[in-house]
Amino acid sequence: MKTCGSCGYQLPEISRFCTQCGASLDGSSAAGPSPSPESVKEELNIQILYAMVALLLLALVFPPWETPPSRPPEFLGFHFILSPPEPEAVVSRLLMTIELVTIAIAGLYFSWLFRKRANSQ
Repeated sequence: MKTCGSCGYQLPEISRFCTQCGASLDGSSAAGPSPSPESVKEELNIQILYAMVALLLLALVFPPWETPPSRPPEFLGFHFILSPPEPEAVVSRLLMTIELVTIAIAGLYFSWLFRKRANSQ
């Protein structure tokens, strides 16, 4: 059995690196000990979360519209900004739900993807 010089963990003779701390067991300091998972702090990217909230508010202010029930179904989308929808037009609840959920999931994913990592050593 080999003993790790960095942490004292007992390892089999065939080991080249410590499975506990990641230090090289051959005596060279090429690999060096890697930081333990407890010492790495991760924070979500707050700017992306703010952008997500802004997009959610915009989606609520400018909801997706559909044609009135008396006409054939047609998605009016965002072109109502230039020409408002007819008085009988309705807000599509299904499209609104899809839009809000998509924005929320994308915002949380991108804030995690571009999270900030810092060692606390």
